[in-house]
Amino acid sequence: MIRLVEMGPRDGLQNEARHVPAAVKVAFIDALSASGLPEIEVSAFVSPRAIPQLADAEEVFAAIARRPGVVYSALVPNERGLERALRARADKVAVFTAASETFNRHNIHAGIQESLERFGPVIEGARRAGVPVRGYVSTAFWCPYEGKIPPGKAVEVIRRLEGMGVEEVSVGDTIGKAVPGEVDALLDLLLGVIPVPRIALHFHDTYGHAVENVLASYARGIAIFDASTGGIGGCPFAPGATGNVSMERVIEALRGRGEPLQVDSVALARARGVISPSLGRVLGT
Repeated sequence: MIRLVEMGPRDGLQNEARHVPAAVKVAFIDALSASGLPEIEVSAFVSPRAIPQLADAEEVFAAIARRPGVVYSALVPNERGLERALRARADKVAVFTAASETFNRHNIHAGIQESLERFGPVIEGARRAGVPVRGYVSTAFWCPYEGKIPPGKAVEVIRRLEGMGVEEVSVGDTIGKAVPGEVDALLDLLLGVIPVPRIALHFHDTYGHAVENVLASYARGIAIFDASTGGIGGCPFAPGATGNVSMERVIEALRGRGEPLQVDSVALARARGVISPSLGRVLGT
């Protein structure tokens, strides 16, 4: 069964230059909740100096109208972030590292090994609280600083993170440069290491290959995909990275493969209408 994870409120908005008021974020998330999407990443409990756009995470979590059956998750960088997320009643938390040493140091000011060491207490704390943990591995295909990442290097980081006890690992094409052959090359190695139900794919659409990459992953049995309504997003620490793959296009592509996805396209259009004025542009699909 396909599971789609909505990235718009967190990974989508974190790269936007315009300040988006908390009330607009809440209305956006509530509109997404009405669409039938099973999981929404609401915000990140990070330093407001690092990501000013997400400084209102507590306020947003407190105000959203939670729908039964929808998972409302948050990104956390450390134990302090986890404490904040638990107080805000996040249903799920996510930790993040990268397959590129250089990108990791730009993004979270730590090497890969140090970042993994930080996650141990976070994962244990979440387990004690009964909260599932997702792990992100960014730049799994290409890095803006190091270029092409060897699949074996990415798989080793993914394997180590999964071995720490996360429920699933989201494998990211952060700068949107991967093509289906590169996706297959990574999956050739990864599928023998981690159970398929624990693998998610996270594509950006910088070079227009994201939907092809989703379909290539789907053909290999992957059933969890990250996307953002209207294709908003990017990464402030990845020069040139553009938006996440559009949720609408992913849904259309997977329905074209016969998947009966129960997501209301009209509700997604309402969500685009809620957030577009604050972004200063009309979002496509």
